Formats: sequence, structure tokens, C-alpha cells
Amino acid sequence: MTYAAITGWGKCLPPAVLTNADLATILDTNDEWVTSRTGIRERRVSHVPLEELGYVAASRALACAGVDPSELELIVFGTCSFDDQVPNQASGLQVRLGAKKAASMDVNTACTSFLYALSCANAMIRTGVVRNALVLGGEFISAFMDWTNRGVAVLFGDGCAAVVLQASDNEEGVLVERLGCDSDARGTLVVEGMGTRYANFTRVYGRTDWIFEGQEIFKRAVLGMSGACADVLASRNMGPDDIDLVVPHQANLRIIEAVAKRSGVPMERVFLNVHRYGNMSAGTVPVALVEALEEGRVRPGSHLLLPAFGAGLTWCAHLVRWGDRIQPLATTDVDLPPCDMTALELVKSQIAKRASCFVGH
Repeated sequence: MTYAAITGWGKCLPPAVLTNADLATILDTNDEWVTSRTGIRERRVSHVPLEELGYVAASRALACAGVDPSELELIVFGTCSFDDQVPNQASGLQVRLGAKKAASMDVNTACTSFLYALSCANAMIRTGVVRNALVLGGEFISAFMDWTNRGVAVLFGDGCAAVVLQASDNEEGVLVERLGCDSDARGTLVVEGMGTRYANFTRVYGRTDWIFEGQEIFKRAVLGMSGACADVLASRNMGPDDIDLVVPHQANLRIIEAVAKRSGVPMERVFLNVHRYGNMSAGTVPVALVEALEEGRVRPGSHLLLPAFGAGLTWCAHLVRWGDRIQPLATTDVDLPPCDMTALELVKSQIAKRASCFVGH
């Protein structure tokens, strides 16, 4: 039987850090208010487009795996903050990498996009369509953030990470996954102003307003993720004690704690970086996975549980068995261009540019 081993991993975080104190200069909030409700202390704001974040993360993942871009057969980019919708995000990355043989596609299920993309690539490898794949999860959410809305502006940040999958005869990689969507509640998380429904000029296209019903999202996120975790464990006749590490979607510390409690996994076996980056949507799980490896939290043969939820309301959980290698085969000097602005300056620049574009509307 063929499996899809994870053989490479890499991340790219913008250098500009936006703290809760920074946000307090433009919003009615403070560090205690944000931290007590979310566990978030800071997040990143990108000075470059998503393609640039993806290129750096992908280059690092490919070097880690020892795979030349010319050998790639598939690129799947999970995101909801495309540089362009036509052509797709993955094809731009394909050009940057020089991966001429690769098929390229995007997956948008909001915050679950990376894991849904991982399922796509895993299935294609296991059924023999391709022998390897590059899977990314990343966002440039600050570009369409409503910086006047305290309920969402404190939550989200920018970032990207990537993994390389390769066909293997060993039982490793994604062993089982459970995907679903609580679509009756899709109206609880909506970014208005993006999509063709606004082409009738009922509002200015690109001028966003966020609908974010926090309490309802919290309840359904906990139920969706914990239920998916229970399903994947049951399908392998495994229990919470068989999981070495949970690497969850980093949306909110309270949600993570509730999912861990319902799943029966103690918090010491749950990886957290939400305090550093906030909710990077599709970028949260892959960035957390890379950092778990960097911090020595993943060992050869580890069983990892990766749950997530996103707008839609999509939810999922993936059970991954890690292979033998936990160190990169090689590294690369590919990096982002320097950033000469602070995160707060970047945000204020975004606010000013939007105000000038939408004047009179």
C-alpha cells in the first residue's frame, strides 16, 4: 500500500510584530482584554504579497526534503486571501519555483484550507496520480481586515508554511482524516465585500465588513473539532493516550483548551503558538507543525492529531504518523526582502490607502 510521507517542512513569518499595545492605539482595547479572551499577545503583519511568503516557505520545505522544484508533480495552496483569484495562487508559486512539471491548484475552506489541501494531495499520492506534492497553508489577512472592528482586528495575523509529501511504502503521513461542514451556521462568519455578490454595487467591492458571531462560532468549533478527533481515533481503534501531540488550529486559546478537554488530551500534549501569531487562518496548523518540529516536540514515529475549523463552517481532524526523520536534509538562504516599517506603520498605511480609495462611497 502506498502512503504519503511528510518529508519536508518550512515556514515564513513576516518580521513586523503587531502587539496588543499597538492595537490599543487605534482601537478601544488593551492587552488584558485581548489576552484574557483569546490568549493572543501579538501577531504578524506582512510587508509583501502572499506569493512571497509562500515562495520562502516552499523553498525551505523543498530544501528540507531534498527535493528539487523541477521534480514536483503537484502544488496545492490552501488560502482564502489570494493575490489573485484568476490566475490561481499556486500557479504563481509554480513560476517562482520553476516547477514546470507540476499541476497547480488552490483550496479555499478558510481556516481549514491547509488540512483540506493536505487531504487532496494525500489522496492523489495514495491513488497513484502523482508521486510527490507541495502543500501550503498561508494568509495575508491584514490586507482585507476591518481595522475598525475590535472583534476581529485583534484575532488575525499573516503567515505561511509548507510541507512536502512523497510516496512511501511505510505506514506514515496522514493515516485517516475526517472532513465536514456545519453549513447551517455559515452566516456566523462572513467577510462582506469580497465576491461577485457585491458586483451589483450595493457596496464598494473590496471594502470589507466582517460578521463574526463569536459565541456561536466558539460552540460549533469545539463540537466540530472534538467530534472529528473522536471519529479519527475510533477509526484506528486508538484513544487519547495514543496521541503524542495535538497540533490544533490556533484560533483562540479557550477553544483549544475546550477541544483538548473534550478529546481527553492534557494541555501538556497540545502545541500552542497562538500567543505569538494569533489566528493565521490556513497558516496556523502548518506553522505550528513546523515549530513543533523545531522545538523537538515531534519524535520519530509520533502520532499527531491535527484538528481545525473555519468559515463555512468547515471542520476536520487528521491523524498523522510521523516518519523517521525530524531534521532537515538541507537549508536554503531564500528569505523575505527587508521590512523598513513597523507593523503599526503598515496597518496605518493600509487604513490610509483604503480611505483614499473609497472616498465618496
